Amino acid sequence: MVNKINKIFLGISTAFMVSACSANDSSSANHSAANAVGGWPTDNVAFCSAALDKASEQLDGFRKHYTNPNKIPTQFENGEAIYTNFMGWTSGFIAGNFWYLYEHTKDESWLNTATKWTDALERSQFNRKTHDIGFIMNNSYGNGLRLTGNKAYDPILLNSAKTLMERYNPKLGLTFSWSWGSWEFPVIIDNMMNLELLFNASLATGDKTYYDAAVSHATITMKHHFRDDFSSYHLVDYSRTTGLPKHKQTFQGIADDSSWSRGQAWGAYGYTMTYRYTQDEKFLNHARGIVNYLLTHKNMPEDLIPYFDYDAPDYPEITNYRDSSAGSLLASSLFELANYVDEDEAKRYRAAAMKMLRSLASPEYLAEKGENGHFLLKQATYNFPKDLGLNTAINYGDYYYLEALTRCKSL
Repeated sequence: MVNKINKIFLGISTAFMVSACSANDSSSANHSAANAVGGWPTDNVAFCSAALDKASEQLDGFRKHYTNPNKIPTQFENGEAIYTNFMGWTSGFIAGNFWYLYEHTKDESWLNTATKWTDALERSQFNRKTHDIGFIMNNSYGNGLRLTGNKAYDPILLNSAKTLMERYNPKLGLTFSWSWGSWEFPVIIDNMMNLELLFNASLATGDKTYYDAAVSHATITMKHHFRDDFSSYHLVDYSRTTGLPKHKQTFQGIADDSSWSRGQAWGAYGYTMTYRYTQDEKFLNHARGIVNYLLTHKNMPEDLIPYFDYDAPDYPEITNYRDSSAGSLLASSLFELANYVDEDEAKRYRAAAMKMLRSLASPEYLAEKGENGHFLLKQATYNFPKDLGLNTAINYGDYYYLEALTRCKSL
């Protein structure tokens, strides 16, 4: 398996070999800022800092426009915002955005805003209607704990992990995903993102039950969700009796055997994060396999912002919508993955991530101040098969854009 990954890796196009973000880049930040291209510093760390500055200006308008933390903007399309409440799976991203801006600016006003929008989610610690409680609570309370050390957040996060564990089936070794539909035991690739809540609960309590459940879920998902080329299905429906897959499909992509771009990025991010907690090489190599599949894909656009499905260009009748949220998510994944591989591989991953971020910061994807409903990114795709959220703004696209910029800035 490792040799196969290395062979794929060697095929990465030299087009990705732009300057990688590094700690040494910051020493030339002032010089590079003075020689900016397209209004952005040429130095990568300086660029990421400047992009966060610009994001803070846009999201300052956001927080002034959307003032009710119980009415959470999740998308903006056709001139109107779409909202969710504390129960919705996207409800934690806005608080998370505000935490990243506080981390960047150290401005107490962002601390107050982040705290306000986080506190509004407290009831979600007992949200049993979604497996995505990890998204909701990690992005809000998790970031808050990381940045402030507020011990009042500890029991809320632990209760959230306990709630998620109610969906874990020890016989199957998997965590149940959707609570709707006619599936018997559906598991979606997105659920890899919720495992961080369990890993952190294990660290906080010393209880290995949470850790073991997360590792089991990641291992079985790796076995059944992925094809030989490291592309993945969106959903696998398991038999509660045998524990084996009954059906595999790609619910938000073009076809069951296609590569839905956000799903591929959930996998890249999820297995990179799983390696962070486990240090198990099988998870690291799997993450490498996924990202190398994506970076060498014949349909990866030149600007490295994926189509909503990597197979979209192969269907002449389909509009090739981009998904900026998949791009920001993959960029954030690459910055972390670069920390765990050798120097040459790390440079290539950081180079690709930087190209993605600079593309996202271009007028094609980044909204001007006051536009786009005060969201940051344009050209996200929510659910193509259902004709929902095409060429839209989505709060989790903004979240992972800010996270990727933060990871670059801190190198």
